Amino acid sequence: MSSDCTFCKISQHELPADIVYEDDDLIAFNDIGPQAPTHVLIIPKIHVPSVNELTEDNCDLVSKLVLRAKAIAAERGLAEPGYRLVMNCNAEGGQTVFHIHLHLLGGRQLKGMG
Repeated sequence: MSSDCTFCKISQHELPADIVYEDDDLIAFNDIGPQAPTHVLIIPKIHVPSVNELTEDNCDLVSKLVLRAKAIAAERGLAEPGYRLVMNCNAEGGQTVFHIHLHLLGGRQLKGMG
C-alpha cells in the first residue's frame, strides 16, 4: 500500500467509495465522474503504479481485473449490447491516479476510438 495513494486508501476502506464488488485481491467501485451510465473502476488491492510496473510476478492481476469486469458487465446486462474496457498508462496515456485500474464503461452507444 502507498500511503498517499487514493485507490490504496479506498481499497483499505480509509476513504469512502460506492463499492460494487470486493474480494481478497480486488475492489470495484463506481467512478465519481462517470463517462457513461455504467462506469466502474476495478483495482487490485496491492499497489502497482501503472502498467509499466507489471512483472511476471504480478501480471495475473490484469486477468483478474478483466474477468471481474466481464462479470460486472454481465450482472448489469451489458454483455450482449457491449461495453468498453480501458486501462490508461501514465500521464500522456490519460492516467490520473497512479494505481493500476481498469475502467468498465457501458450502458449507451460509445463512440469509436480511431
